[in-house]
Formats: sequence, C-alpha cells, structure tokens
Amino acid sequence: MSSSQKPAANDDPDIAEHLQLSAFKGKFDVTEFVGSVSERLIAKSKAEPGPFDPKPFIRTFETAVDKLIAIRKEVQTKTEQMEKSVRVAEREYSKKMAALSREFEGVSSSFSGMESRMNVVSSTAVRIGDQLETVHIERQRAQAAYDLIDYYNQFSKGDTSRLDTLRKEGRAGRRQVAVILRRLTTVAKEVDLPNSDKTRENIDKYCEKFEKEMLNLFDRCYRKGDPKMMHHCAQTLLEFNGGASCVQVYVNQHDFFINNVRDGRAAEDVTLWRSLGDPDTSPPKTELGLVDLFSEIRTTVDTETQIVKAVFPNPPVVMQVFLQRVFAQSIQQYMEQLLHRGSDVSDLGYLRMLQLVHIQASLLVEDLKAHELPASASRTPYEAAEFRRSLTGSAPVTMSTPAAISTMLETAMEELFVPYTEGQRYLERESRSLTGLYQSLLANFARYHKSQRGKSSTMFDRMVTGATSGSSAQAATAALTRFGLLNADRNVEKPTEEPVREEDGVLSIDVAERVMKWHAEAIGRCVELSPANDVPKSTFALLRVLSDTLGPGYVELALETAQTRLEAVDSKSEPTLHTLAVIKTVALICHLWQQYINVALLPLASSSVTVRREMVHYNTQTLNRIETTTNGVLQRLTDATVGWLSLQLTKQKKNDFKPRNDDMSFARVNTEPCVACCDMLEKVRDAAKENLSGKNLEVFLTEIGVAFHSLLLEHLRKFPVSATGGLMLAKDIKSYQDVISTFGIPALQERFEFIRQLSQIFLIQPEILKSFITENYLGRIESSLLKPYIALRSDWGQFEKGFNDSEATHDDGAPGTALKDRFGRLSLMMKELETLKVEGLSMNMPSIPSGFAGNFTMPSMPSMPSRPFGNS
Repeated sequence: MSSSQKPAANDDPDIAEHLQLSAFKGKFDVTEFVGSVSERLIAKSKAEPGPFDPKPFIRTFETAVDKLIAIRKEVQTKTEQMEKSVRVAEREYSKKMAALSREFEGVSSSFSGMESRMNVVSSTAVRIGDQLETVHIERQRAQAAYDLIDYYNQFSKGDTSRLDTLRKEGRAGRRQVAVILRRLTTVAKEVDLPNSDKTRENIDKYCEKFEKEMLNLFDRCYRKGDPKMMHHCAQTLLEFNGGASCVQVYVNQHDFFINNVRDGRAAEDVTLWRSLGDPDTSPPKTELGLVDLFSEIRTTVDTETQIVKAVFPNPPVVMQVFLQRVFAQSIQQYMEQLLHRGSDVSDLGYLRMLQLVHIQASLLVEDLKAHELPASASRTPYEAAEFRRSLTGSAPVTMSTPAAISTMLETAMEELFVPYTEGQRYLERESRSLTGLYQSLLANFARYHKSQRGKSSTMFDRMVTGATSGSSAQAATAALTRFGLLNADRNVEKPTEEPVREEDGVLSIDVAERVMKWHAEAIGRCVELSPANDVPKSTFALLRVLSDTLGPGYVELALETAQTRLEAVDSKSEPTLHTLAVIKTVALICHLWQQYINVALLPLASSSVTVRREMVHYNTQTLNRIETTTNGVLQRLTDATVGWLSLQLTKQKKNDFKPRNDDMSFARVNTEPCVACCDMLEKVRDAAKENLSGKNLEVFLTEIGVAFHSLLLEHLRKFPVSATGGLMLAKDIKSYQDVISTFGIPALQERFEFIRQLSQIFLIQPEILKSFITENYLGRIESSLLKPYIALRSDWGQFEKGFNDSEATHDDGAPGTALKDRFGRLSLMMKELETLKVEGLSMNMPSIPSGFAGNFTMPSMPSMPSRPFGNS
C-alpha cells in the first residue's frame, strides 16, 4: 500500500480520536477499540451497492497500526526518561536520610547527657529537700518543746497572760490555744518535779475554764443559729479533747428531746386497742402514736443531717450519738408504754404490739440508712505541720468506717428488742399465749366430753394439771383463771355452772381452721422476732403446742368419747351411726392440719436437717396415734352393728319358714327379722357412703357384709322349711341380696348369690334337687356338706333314702370323685372368700414429708401406711 494513501485515513477525526494516548489510559478493551475504528466503514459499506470492498478497511487498519507503533515508541521513550529521573531522586533521598540520621543520633546523645546530668541534680535536690525537711521538723520539735516548757513554767508561776492574749486573738488563736492546752495536759501527766502537782492543777483548771468558755460560745451560737461559729467551736473542741462534750451539749439541748411529750398518744387509737386482744381479728399494722413518732424522727434526722454536716468536722460520729439517743430515749420509752398497755390487755396483745413495733422500727432503720455520711478525719494545717510526728502525740482523730451509721442502727435495733426476745422469753410467752387461747376456745368442748365420760380423766384435765405444775405454774394458773377455765380456789366448786350443750361437743372444721389461723399468726411473729438460726427450733416448739391441741385436746378427745359411747351401748339397742360422721370430720381436720404443716411449717425448718427430721417424726407419731384410735372406733362400731344384726336374727320364729296358715304367710312380704336387718344394713350403707370414701368405705362395708354372710350361713341351719316357707325364705334372702348389692362390692355380691342359690334348695322338687346342687355355685361344694341344709326340708324324710343311695353311687364312681377333687369342701370355699376381706382401714392422711397433691379431696390425697382394724 502506498504512503500517499495513509494520511487520508489519519485525517478521519473519529479514528484519530481513538488513536490518542489518552484513549489507552484506564480500562482498555481490544474488541471495543476495533469496533469503534471500523464503525463508520461498516455503515458506509452497507450503504454502497455491489459486493463488499475490503480495501477501505485494510487502509484504515494499516494506518491505525502504524499510529499505534508510533505511540508505543513514544511511550517507551517517556518511560525510560522517567525511570532515569526516579533513580536520580532515590539517590538524592538516600543521601539526605543518611545525613538526617547522623544529625538525630547527635541530638539523642545530647539529650541523654542532659538527662543524666538532670538525674544527678534531682537526686541532689531530693537529698537536700529531705535534709531541709528533717531540719525543719527538728526545728519545729525544738520550738514546740521550747514553747511547751515556757507555757509550763508560766503555769507553774500562775501566769496565764500569754495564753489569755492568744485566746483573744480570734478563731485562729482559740484553735491554737486548744492544741497547746491538749499538749500541756499530756506533758503535765509525765512531769515529776517539785510543785508539779500544783502546776498540773493549774493546767487542769485552765483547761476546764477554756472548755466551758467554748461550750458557752457554742451554746450562744446554737441559739442564734450561727452555723459558722458553731463549726469553729466544734472544730476547736475537737482539737482540744475530741469534741465529745460539744456533741453532748448539742444533743442534750436539741428540741426533739426537750419539748417532745408523748405520754398521751397511746390512748388515741381506740379501734386498735379495742381489737388488739381478739385473736380472730387481723393483727394491727400501725399505731397512731408510733406512726407520728417515727414520722417526726424521719423529718428530724433529715434536717439534722444537713446541720451536722455543716457544723461538725466529724458528722458520722455526731449522727451516731444523736441516733443512739433517739433509740435509747424516744423509741424505747414509747415502746415500753405500748408493751405495758398491750400486756394489760392479754399476752396476745403484748405479742402483737411487740411485732408491730418491730416491723415499724425495721422500716425506720432502713429509711435512716439512707442518711449514711461519708467517713471523715479531723486534721488541721496547724496540727499537720507541728504534730504529725510529734513525740507528745496528736489530737484525737476520729475515724469512721464507710457504713458506721448503718452498723450503729442495726446494733441499736437489736439492743432495743433484746430484753424481750433473749433466751426463751419470747418463745415461752408465745407458747403460753397460744395455750391460753386454745384452752379458752375448747373449754366447753372439753367440759362436754368430760361430762359424757363421767369421772374419767380427760386430756383437758391433763393439760390443766401440766400447766399448773410446771416452772411457770403461777402464770399458767392465772391465765386459766382469767379465761374462766380454772377457779381461783380450786378446792371450792363453782356454785353455778353453765350446763353443757350437745353442740359444744361436736367436732368442727371451722374450729380447727381458727386454731391453725391463730397458730399461723404466731409463726409469723416467730419468724419476725426470732433470729434466723432459732427459727427451726421455735417452729418445732410451736408445732408441739398445735399438735397437743388438735390431737389429744380435740380430735382424740372426740374419738375417745365416741368409743366410750359405743362401749356403753346396750347390746340390745340399735347402735348409733353418728360415729361415722365424727370419723369423717376427723379425717378432714387431719388432712387440713397436715396440709398446713407441709406448706407453712416444714419449709421454715429446711435450714436444720436435724430439727426437720424431729418434726416429721413427732408429727408421724401423732398421726399414728390418731389413726390407731380411729381404727379402734371403727372396729367397735362394726362389732356393735354385727351384734345387733345377730340379735335380730335370733328373733326369727321357729315356724316362720314352716307356716300352718298359708294364706297368712303369703300376706307377708318378709319376716320381721329380715325387715329389721335390711333396715339396719341400709342405714349402715347410707351413713358409710356419706361419711367414708375410697378404700375406707370398701373395707368397712366388706367387714359388715362378710360378718352378716357368716351369720346367715349359721342362721339357715336352725329352722325347718316347708314348701310354702321356702318361698318366704327365698324372699328374705332376696331382700338381703338386694341390700348388699347396693354396697357396690363384687366380692359381697358373689357371697350372697351363693346364699340365694342355697335358699333355692327348699323350693326345688326332690327329683331334680340332685342335679341342681351340682350346678352354679352349689356345684362347687361337695353334696354331703349341703346335706345339713337339705335335711331341714319338711319332706326330707320322704326322699332321704333315695337321695343317700344316689349319693353313694356317685361317691363310688369316678365322676363323684372328680367333682370332689374339682370343687373341694365348703370350708375351703369359705376360706377363699375370706381372703376377699381387706386387711386394714387407712385414714388416707397425708404422709410427711411428702407434698400435697392438688386441692383437698380426701380420697386422692397421700395416705399414711395402712394398719388393720379389728381382729382380722
């Protein structure tokens, strides 16, 4: 291609634009570059008709390639030039950095030398400073010693003019006099020279005069309300003798202790004092006079904290003295008034008031802890300069711990209640109060049961005897007398006594709830007033009081009376079933009682494994005793019921089942003994289902049913039965079976089905009797064992021989032997049926220490180990 054609391609501005050096800077794409260069050529080629002409493309790309080669050469030349410039600059930079490094090392060496010289100078300066300080201190000591000797000599001559002049120089002079007098007092105690006693006496007199003057000045400033001068006096007296006298003057003259008279406040809260001794009302939470007093204390302390911080250099100490005076005088005096008046009401009033004061005082202490002041130490420039290392000692410096006021408040709170709670004082009074309340509540109950049991000793008698023979006999006797349970003169009977009523001796869940409610209040006081370590033992002691009341004094007393009544009932009289209602109430009370122990008492003994174990053991013994008594009562009731049923069966007439007048026999539905027994069984069933449940109900009804079944087996062997009488007998047995079926016990239904089938032998024709007794229940019994019953048929003599011959044939053959081997004897069957009798009756009381499951439902709550009642 000729060179004359290439410039034509270069003249194209679009192509020239893409061949500039700037076009290759940044991101470069070859495909995009080729497309941009050939874009116009492609458009032109498409616009011209005819075949494709590649020549314009070839000329354009040849020109572009030439231009690109020229650009590359230009770029390469520039790159070489810049590399040379960079190498030159690097050499210059290296030289410059080397020179700077040498200069820096020289400067560093200079600084190191300077630092060494400064260290030497500093060490010398420190050594000179220590020497100067030592010389200064020695000079101060010498000057102080000289001044003390000079002042001492002046006092020995009776001359105090120098001190008087210094004292009149204002605040600084008085503070300096205070320091000098304190040191002179210390020196005078150590000096043993002629006339030293006289000098010491002069110094003491002057010190006393100075102290009185400062106290008078403090008092005048206090009355004028000048805190700055008060602070000066307090600081001066602090440097003189610790400032104790100043603090005492301030506290003693405080209006809170002078003008506050509270003698009449206890009479204001009429409602509180009216209900204080009533155990059924909630214990009071506040007392008007006490609320006013504590409110005034809070306000006073809040104000006093600000004043003390502004006046005294050692505010924590002053606040401690002030608060100690508040507790020892104001609070204690009013507390004693409240407790004395509460004691006049009753022991319960005293204990409630003690708890009220304790709760309110605890809240007061927590509020006052918010006024904790920072620890401080008195230190003056004069003292620091002259006596920091003085041989004669320094001023009393009062240091305060970070929580001095809080610690003092807790100690004051503890000391406030120690006279009332130390040792066994509180617990004895709490126990005495509970015992008195319980005796008052159960007095009529005990009198009723005592009257029902004649002259026999009751648990209430034993409680009275024990209460009046212990270490606190006089107090216990007075309590019993106050509640009307004991005469002042026990040898003289009451001329008139209220007659006992039936309702007085009825067990009541409401009474048990009141007993436990009063006990819970006592437990709450115990936790509030007793130290944490003594709570388990105190809880156990109060548990004994509760158990003695609900156990021997209430539940067991009712059970013993019920058993006595059953023992005294005439065997010919129908037994009363009210005893079952007593047992039901006993079970409910015991469940409520154990629930209270598990929920409220045992958790309080969790911190002491030993005490908790003793509580569980003691409670288990009490429950075992109650359950044993209950089993005895139930067995006695069972015996009385079975005895009465047996008595009714003995009233069966000889000819009831062999009537002469058939028309009259058919007119009767059942015989009289059957009617009486069925009525009794229905009463037993209804009473048992109303008062017993679960296993208790099943055991009791089974015991009655099994015993009655045995009575009927024996009863059927005593009376001859005619064909018509067999119908009467069948109707009686069917009535017995119907009543027993209402018991709902399958074992009894099987027993009485056997009795029913046995009664059918008197109705079956002699021809089919043999086959009848080999089927159903009777088929399980050897026929010879049924012969005593069959022999009571009126027509037995007519078919006896044929029956016996047939029986002998069967006995000789294999079928009879197989029947005998299969079903056994009647006695064996009875023995098997006897195994249906449940071994014992459970009170279904909660076991300790297991928890209570769900709400109170007697059948579903945890049960104590079952023990049998009766002789089985």
